[in-house]
Amino acid sequence: MRYLLGIDIGTSSTRALLIDENSKLIASSTSDYELLTPKPGWAEQIPDDWWIASINAIKEVIKKSKISPQNIAGIGLSGQMHGSVFLDKGGNVIRPAILWCDQRTFKQCETIYEIFGQDGFIKLSYNRALPGFTAPKILWLRENEPENYKKVSKILLPKDYIRYRLSNTYATEVSDASGTILMDIPSRNWSDEILNGLQIEKSLLPEVFESDIITSKVSEEASNLTGLIEGTPIVGGGSDNAAGAVGSGIIKSGLISDSIGTSGVVFAHVDKPLYDPLGRVHSFCHAVPGKWHLTGVTLSAAGSLRWYFNEFGPSREIIKNFPDMKGYNLLDKQAEQVPAGSDGLLFLPYLSGERTPYTDPDARGVFFGISYLHGPDHFVRSIMEGVAFSQLDCLTLMRDLNINPDKIILFGGGAKSDTWRQIIADVFNSKVVTLNIEEGAAFGAAIITGAGCGIYGSIKEGIEKILSENKENNPVAENIERYKKLYSIYKSLYQDLKDDFKKLGSL
Repeated sequence: MRYLLGIDIGTSSTRALLIDENSKLIASSTSDYELLTPKPGWAEQIPDDWWIASINAIKEVIKKSKISPQNIAGIGLSGQMHGSVFLDKGGNVIRPAILWCDQRTFKQCETIYEIFGQDGFIKLSYNRALPGFTAPKILWLRENEPENYKKVSKILLPKDYIRYRLSNTYATEVSDASGTILMDIPSRNWSDEILNGLQIEKSLLPEVFESDIITSKVSEEASNLTGLIEGTPIVGGGSDNAAGAVGSGIIKSGLISDSIGTSGVVFAHVDKPLYDPLGRVHSFCHAVPGKWHLTGVTLSAAGSLRWYFNEFGPSREIIKNFPDMKGYNLLDKQAEQVPAGSDGLLFLPYLSGERTPYTDPDARGVFFGISYLHGPDHFVRSIMEGVAFSQLDCLTLMRDLNINPDKIILFGGGAKSDTWRQIIADVFNSKVVTLNIEEGAAFGAAIITGAGCGIYGSIKEGIEKILSENKENNPVAENIERYKKLYSIYKSLYQDLKDDFKKLGSL
């Protein structure tokens, strides 16, 4: 029996898993690390923390599975998008990586528009220039840390730094490279016009491969550290969004998924390069060869609920009433106690700014409509509803582009909540389904690996071996109408507050 290893470099942890050649999950392991916020709006991590976590997760998953590493046919990598890892000539990290949720580069985004014009840049890159993306981070380093910029020899994305540590090879693949906004999306390669306009040398970037192509092999040094066999193939892999979509079967036209993780991502598969002229949704290459996807992002989705859990925790009453229940299940139980609409309490989930549809790094979280009636249970449910409204913003843009599926495939941590699934079905006014496999990006990376190593004839063959629908939630008529009215108020709140957000940010 041959096995496939998928590794996902997430924002809070690295996850490794093994599947067999029939796409069946054999074992998995997770290793955590910290998010650094040295200044308001900044988000950084130490790349070596990812590497240590990867070593630990790989060793643990091999130990759990009790298989010989000789039988691992290949490795696929996935990871958080847009992060910038700056390396010197010796391959050493120059400074902490600047992450996808970092908001410091608003000025550099304006510089990009000054060079190309906003409409001109969208036509070139198929995307707007956003603070979270990689290109403005490079400009920020050049302007604010010139001594560090002079040292830069290579710029890698998070998962590709792990590829480098595993193989001593610089490489990336199309789906993750798309999020740098340095690519020509239709041709699926770096854009000379964008690079020349921004005065970024192409030599600083790694070679771009299709996601299922073998890019490198495990080195002797990495073999000694991880237990993997030297020479084990490493395929391109995929961004967390694209690999997660593969792992959820979003590999053909007309399908849309909604991932409720730290961020919330509405993802639509398309057969040809397509973009929104206003740049409100992202247009990237898919991990499926010759395919593309559209994406809308809520920066703080389950991250909003995690913030509440970490800062306030479950209520004393719910802990008392459900002594055998722990963690987020207690918050789920709290939300059950409150009717749809949270008795008029609304939440704007802009804890770290927002991306879709507003592209506003100054936006901040808001609870609106608080009264003496409201208690902890209302606040928990309103967070879930506010995230669903924000995801509806994304879905509406897809529908405007004539992508109208008969169901939404839901995955991520939020999909495990019965209450949150029903809220999303009601807010979306759509059937919502989950799948029998909930392993997300690492699982998708393993499937991509199977196609690259010849175990599957294609990515489609690999995923269809095992994937099926699991739970189903249908919208409730009375809740649909209530949420429509509340969504109208939700939409107006941002418009009313956006100038004040900016004033607050300037302080």
